[in-house]
Amino acid sequence: MDLLTKNDLRALIEKPKGPKGLCISIFMPTHRMWPETQQDPIRLKNLLRIAEENLIRNGLRSPEAKKLLEPSQVFLIDTSFWRYQSDGLAIFLSSDVFQYYRLPLKFGEFAVVTHRFNIKPLLPLFNSDGHFFVLALSQNKIRLFQSTRYSISEMDLEKTHVPTSISEALRYTEFEKQPHFRTRITPFTGGSTPVGEKAGTFYSSREDIDEARKNILEYFNRVDKGLHELLHDEKAPLVLAGVEYLLPIYRETNSYPYLMERGITGSPKETNEKELCEQAWTIVQPYFQKEQEDAARKYKQFADTDRTSHDIKEIVVAAYHGRVESLFVAVGARQWGAFNPETQVVHAHEKEEVGDEDLLDLAAIHAFLKGGSVYAVEPEKVPDTSLSAAVFRY
Repeated sequence: MDLLTKNDLRALIEKPKGPKGLCISIFMPTHRMWPETQQDPIRLKNLLRIAEENLIRNGLRSPEAKKLLEPSQVFLIDTSFWRYQSDGLAIFLSSDVFQYYRLPLKFGEFAVVTHRFNIKPLLPLFNSDGHFFVLALSQNKIRLFQSTRYSISEMDLEKTHVPTSISEALRYTEFEKQPHFRTRITPFTGGSTPVGEKAGTFYSSREDIDEARKNILEYFNRVDKGLHELLHDEKAPLVLAGVEYLLPIYRETNSYPYLMERGITGSPKETNEKELCEQAWTIVQPYFQKEQEDAARKYKQFADTDRTSHDIKEIVVAAYHGRVESLFVAVGARQWGAFNPETQVVHAHEKEEVGDEDLLDLAAIHAFLKGGSVYAVEPEKVPDTSLSAAVFRY
């Protein structure tokens, strides 16, 4: 699975456009297990064909369209690519962009060709039904998971600065000369406390216990520094999982501002990923719900005033000028139309016309870029039973 940050999202939004200003956005559900994975390359092939037809309809010659889509053709024959999927695949293509993300979201299956990348399907990762992290702590192995309410995937830490074990973190210290401690730390009471990784390893004094704790603290300090670099642009909740004595030690080193107070206690090795996801969701759900509920409550408070609107034309203009404080848009739905920034005129169409874009996506883009909160939710969760609803700053 790939990590998608707000900086990544912003880069997609602000990237230069391709030939004739065209950008291709492809979304599809994916599978993790055989034989379901066999159908995924076929789905992508069909979506690439639709994208090619749309490019030609928007004025490209067939050779130009094929060349623009060429980077993604490799996926059709790369069987190893399909073995390492999450729940959804997003692909973005233009003349100078080829980017893809394997994400814990079940996307609808569609390909869109407009003058900017379509980002609305990605927004659930950044709102109240969005993603969160689970950090599984162990002296022998650090694991970081990105999760949504219904799915969880382990992130690859190999190319990051997050040490994955205490021996790796303290490789160049005196720790290498000491036993690799792995179990509980308890107050020294005069007897030996068996805590070593190998049979026959014992603490014989309080000094040994203090030294072991010092090593763990330094280990977690380096883990925190690596996570700070990896998650510096994130605001997603982080849940700790590990044996009980490790959690408070890690909290002493933590600098991530969205660490949840509650954690999951027990050995992560004895808890499967599905259980981790379920237990972590019970911790983060109130955090997520409050933010979205507050926005919906504010919409109802100011309903029928000039502080709110469910008219997509009015919302697009307000979002463009940075007036949107919070915005609800229906995920999986599209409202086709066009916006002229010079005249400030918005045209909405029942069916897609040449040069159209998804006005819901356009409003979400501008609201996001101007610091508004955007909630891409199921249609029934949009206030006023509309496809969009906004609270304005003024």
